[in-house]
Amino acid sequence: MNNRLAFPAAPGVEHLRFANSFASLPAVFYTKLMPTPIPAPYLVAASEQAAQLIGLAPTACASDDFIQIFTGNHAAADSQPLAAVYSGHQFGVWAGQLGDGRAILLGDVAASDGGRLELQLKGSGATPYSRMGDGRAVLRSSIREYLCSEAMAALGIPTSRALSVIGSDQLAMRERPETTAVVTRMAPSFVRFGSFEHWYYNNQAEALRALADYVIAGFYPELLAAENPYQALLAEVTRRTAHLMAQWQAVGFMHGVMNTDNMSILGLTLDYGPFGFMEAYDPRHICNHSDQQGRYAYNQQPQIGHWNCFALGQALLPLIGSVEATEAALSSYQAQYGAKLDELLHAKLGLLSHQPDDDKLLDAMFALMQGSHVDFTLFFRRLGNLRLEQSSADAPLRDLFIDRAAFDAWALQYRARLKMENSQDHSRKLAMDASNPKYVLRNYLAQTAIEHAQNKDFSEVKKLQQILENPFDEQPQHAQYAELPPDWAAGLEVSCSS
Repeated sequence: MNNRLAFPAAPGVEHLRFANSFASLPAVFYTKLMPTPIPAPYLVAASEQAAQLIGLAPTACASDDFIQIFTGNHAAADSQPLAAVYSGHQFGVWAGQLGDGRAILLGDVAASDGGRLELQLKGSGATPYSRMGDGRAVLRSSIREYLCSEAMAALGIPTSRALSVIGSDQLAMRERPETTAVVTRMAPSFVRFGSFEHWYYNNQAEALRALADYVIAGFYPELLAAENPYQALLAEVTRRTAHLMAQWQAVGFMHGVMNTDNMSILGLTLDYGPFGFMEAYDPRHICNHSDQQGRYAYNQQPQIGHWNCFALGQALLPLIGSVEATEAALSSYQAQYGAKLDELLHAKLGLLSHQPDDDKLLDAMFALMQGSHVDFTLFFRRLGNLRLEQSSADAPLRDLFIDRAAFDAWALQYRARLKMENSQDHSRKLAMDASNPKYVLRNYLAQTAIEHAQNKDFSEVKKLQQILENPFDEQPQHAQYAELPPDWAAGLEVSCSS
């Protein structure tokens, strides 16, 4: 007698129901086209957590249907594939028309939170916006984007997500021939600051208004009741961007290419290319080898975020109606950024209150870190182990410093500050460990996973992803992934081709 229950089948890719709200915009906003198939695709990695966001069973990601749909080899039912046009400022210079040169939007599907998520294939072939490019993405850069998208989400930083990486032995020429891949990216919308700039600089007022109305109705409906919804849109995007910059700075993340076409209208981290996480602390560090002038250095990110908001404000000026109203919407940036960063830094130091001299304590800390080239992530994580009455516990933290006497002097001030609010070692450590990750996507870790994957061994990609999905946990079995980078890592460079 069979006494086993017949469980319902887990949702597979055939259960996804596509729509495409972006396709409701006038035809000048995009070009409808199918992705270019890639030969013999194979699954490199898929994110179970991202799959759950759209109600997709993890097992479905290994199916042939999944692989064929999310390379663009087969069309998903009801999808309306398209590539969007936009423009932008690149490295501070107006670049004119850009657009989805190697990305195709399949459409949007229902999300588990009641909203919708757009699914976009990156590396799916040439489009009318490819500007002499081949429209492909290489495995190397695809793995980096996939891992960092999911790592940033686990850190609690607003970001696009990555559902999967699917590889192929088809080659594309970069500095050398490399195998290709397709990343499926997910976000409520991929509209960028440059999407608005495109219509402003082409003097197409009706299209500019149509895009703004689409964004407000679909993603900021609460702004419809504002006296000036377009001004309110700029103010909210400015606030979100300021907060995002503070979150990047607090975790030591460097984007590398903060062009206006890479800035999300929803305040998400978008378009992972030559990114990096700060290791030896240097506020002037440039993670992008292509950034010869240091425009997007770590310490420049906050002001570039501000500059980009002004570029968006310029594009929205005809809708807002006056320079004064536009400037008013932009005026909150510095205060919003400063307050958010202050909040995050206090949490990182385990401080529960705000005191007049806290800025001096923080400034002295960063100067000390810079002078000794202290590893950013390790410093804050180990700082949580400091004990108020037991300086011997400082040893692992103290060993990060060249000038240990200077560290001792700062630690004395820090302890005095903690005692002002009757800080308790145990509760403070718990709170600090929840604010200071132990694991981040260091470039050498990504490179190691990439080299394994280039030899068709995807186990390191999966392992690294699982570690980064729990960045605040101790994970003692993976402690080596939190150690100082090896000497060979100093030679790694990432550029706009990454």
